[in-house]
Amino acid sequence: MLVEDVVRVTDSGVEADVQVSPRSGRSRIEGIDSWRKRLIVKVRSPPLDGKANAEVEEVFLEATGFPSSIISGHTNRQKTVLIRGNAEAIISKLRDVIG
Repeated sequence: MLVEDVVRVTDSGVEADVQVSPRSGRSRIEGIDSWRKRLIVKVRSPPLDGKANAEVEEVFLEATGFPSSIISGHTNRQKTVLIRGNAEAIISKLRDVIG
């Protein structure tokens, strides 16, 4: 499965569907869940007081170099993240991260 299968290009940048695993050993984008058609994002923070959500946004900033925000799924492990910027550059950087 390709990055293009789990993201959508918008006027603002790219929307990515993600599956978040809180309380992990490392914070990173781990790969693609082909069954759920979502990026797998692991974060160290617990899902309390928005800490895991803030860390998800930071993981995408570090991975792509573009700011991001969660636009749906704030209280759920399945979220949609908007990464604002040049869509081609964002998708290219996500491909590099996933390998």
